[in-house]
Amino acid sequence: MKNTSKIIMLLVVFITFISCKQQQARMPISRSSGTFMKESAQRNKKLIAGEEGKIDSIIKSNPKVKYVASKKGYWYTYVNRNERDTLRPKKGDVAQFDYEIMDLKGNVLYSEVELRPQTYIVDKQNIMMGLRDGIKLMRKNEKVTFLFPSHMAFGYRGDTKRIKTNQPIIVSVTLNDFKPQEKTEPKIKTEN
Repeated sequence: MKNTSKIIMLLVVFITFISCKQQQARMPISRSSGTFMKESAQRNKKLIAGEEGKIDSIIKSNPKVKYVASKKGYWYTYVNRNERDTLRPKKGDVAQFDYEIMDLKGNVLYSEVELRPQTYIVDKQNIMMGLRDGIKLMRKNEKVTFLFPSHMAFGYRGDTKRIKTNQPIIVSVTLNDFKPQEKTEPKIKTEN
């Protein structure tokens, strides 16, 4: 019995000694070559080029309308321009506007009546990326038509209702008014 307990004790010490070796990290079975990201970038470049080609054909089809290319990757034209006012909405201002969304063929996806009225705190609320930037270009009582590629509109997902995946759109916006956001100051209690 003593021999058996000695053998078991030696076996436990031996197993403990063997298991105390430091483990080394395993090498990955496969290595990433980065081809997925490269292919995705190429697909996106082709998609944007195709959308910009469609937008360019709309611009060229009506040479009387002067479109301006924005730095953000969309185009716009003034339908009604306000030359008297100089102020434009800035971060924190509360803008009231109406807008209508159409596809590139001019079919109405969302009418102005369906979408009105809109109140937006500039750069502090989540709205379509193109509108977020476009509203800051406008003055009170101006109407502007924007041509947004899908990445400036509803992107890959669309709106899951009427705007499809990767769909460029035309948005007609009327900026009715904007005012600085009212700051609520804490009321100071005075003791009598």
